[in-house]
Amino acid sequence: MAVNLVNVENVSKVYGTRALLDGVSLGVSEGDRIGVVGRNGDGKTTMIRMLAKLEEPDTGRVTHSGGLRLGVLTQHDSLDPEATVRHEVIRDMADHEWAGNAKIRDVLTGLFGGLDLPGFPQGLDTVIAPLSGGERRRIALAKLLIEEQDMIVLDEPTNHLDVEGIAWLAQHLRERRSALVCVTHDRWFLDQVCTRMWDVQKGDVYEYEGGYSDYVFARAERERIAATEEVKRQNLVRKELAWLRRGAPARTSKPRFRVEAANELIKDVPEPRDSSELMKFASSRLGKTVFDLEDVTIQAGPKVLLKHVTWQLGPGDRIGLVGVNGAGKTSLLRAMAEAAYSEGETQPVGGRVAVGKTVKLAYLSQEVAELDPDWRVLEAVQRVRERVDLGKGREMTAGQLCETFGFGKEKQWTPVGDLSGGERRRLQLLRLLMDEPNVLFLDEPTNDLDIETLTQLEDVLDGWPGSMIVISHDRFFVERTTDRVFALLGDATLRMLPRGIDEYLERRHRMEAQVAATASTTAADKAVPERSAADQRAAKKELQKIERQLDKLSERETKLHAQIAKHATDFGKVAELDAELRDLAGQRDELELRWLELAEDA
Repeated sequence: MAVNLVNVENVSKVYGTRALLDGVSLGVSEGDRIGVVGRNGDGKTTMIRMLAKLEEPDTGRVTHSGGLRLGVLTQHDSLDPEATVRHEVIRDMADHEWAGNAKIRDVLTGLFGGLDLPGFPQGLDTVIAPLSGGERRRIALAKLLIEEQDMIVLDEPTNHLDVEGIAWLAQHLRERRSALVCVTHDRWFLDQVCTRMWDVQKGDVYEYEGGYSDYVFARAERERIAATEEVKRQNLVRKELAWLRRGAPARTSKPRFRVEAANELIKDVPEPRDSSELMKFASSRLGKTVFDLEDVTIQAGPKVLLKHVTWQLGPGDRIGLVGVNGAGKTSLLRAMAEAAYSEGETQPVGGRVAVGKTVKLAYLSQEVAELDPDWRVLEAVQRVRERVDLGKGREMTAGQLCETFGFGKEKQWTPVGDLSGGERRRLQLLRLLMDEPNVLFLDEPTNDLDIETLTQLEDVLDGWPGSMIVISHDRFFVERTTDRVFALLGDATLRMLPRGIDEYLERRHRMEAQVAATASTTAADKAVPERSAADQRAAKKELQKIERQLDKLSERETKLHAQIAKHATDFGKVAELDAELRDLAGQRDELELRWLELAEDA
């Protein structure tokens, strides 16, 4: 029988006149993996802070089992700014001691990309004070995961992690023996890690068995039975359930919800998007040309991020853009946006970005635009437009769209200066959509948005007729809102991935394995006599041959991407072209591996 670690008995917490928690009782036992969801401001963080005894309840009590080893990641770290990363994470352990510890090696590699902490100016000896909030947060997470605990409490652990880092963290937590309580808006992560869900709503906490997919089904079922007045919210939840059931069959490692009941619940729910209808509407708004990149090279200072890229964003294309940090995702969007806003006058350092004459771009950057703090929320939206056409005959007033994005009637009269960072982000996105763009660039749109707001945003985007590029570390959001995924793998190229983010992670894993193999070969070769001049000449000759073959492959891949865009509505043709792309990807991997082997000989 599992040992009970934490008990919460009849706990209440009031802020001002608002009860965040009202008579809540629950517990955490050994082996529990609990995900906590709910709207921003409904008390998720308050609840887990009381669970960890970082905050006292107004009434009720929280008890821990004797000798409980508890690890907590809060939204504000307690790192010593004068200390080094080495001192905070691995303390006074000798190099041979920590380097010989498989757990420490795994954590450092998973969170920082290597034992030498690439990206930090002095590696482990970097002083913490000048580091960014995201870098400090990864250090705090590494410090927690290296230690042994009976239970860990994590508040938004995926913030500031890329797709690879999130995938690594999910696997690491699945393999740990510690009990887990985790607040996060990352739905893919919840499905991968959690076996129970707590939904914090209006002072109460509802418990569900299973991961996020199971929670969506159970909540839809509960609301169908108990909340006839909340028709709109029910429909959103049922729509998301429909997408989960029709999508990849293994969104959770162990699907636990009742398939027959789920299918019955969604039998009258249409597909989230009518892609062909949206494509027709987008073409009528945009014409044939949206963005055409011809032999484009993009630099950040002296660093070349993308080289000789030829690519096309067509009418109705919904593209997810993934890649390693620093590979140039945001730089690519900025280059395209600058060309659009300057009507083609501003161009990248090499090549040309052609922009369609009818393009009306809205660009949501990672920086929150400053608005007059004295404006009311509704006023800030109405200053853009009173009503918005969402396509397919759907029209909404500024007030209705505010409600869709979580600004209720009372909140609409709140001054902008009193909004939280997440609320300002929501308002920024709302103003962009209100301007009726036909092209959307969304750079990390899910930052600071709760799950309920995310599902509402996805619902709005489902019927939005235009072209869209999404950069996000939220895998669920990318898969839910886009139709194709392109990747920047750090080699200055842009590649389409027919199998999406799964393929991206596989390619990154292979690349890292190749780099490790090359490093191992280099170390071994130091003890081997130098190659003969004849061997070196032969290696150089073969290298040149491989480089020519790689150039031809790149040209063919570019042509295939253009053909896929041209035949986007012909699914048979697209499947045929995708198969050829996969074959080319296999050839490329073999050639790149052989190139790495020959580079040492040459």
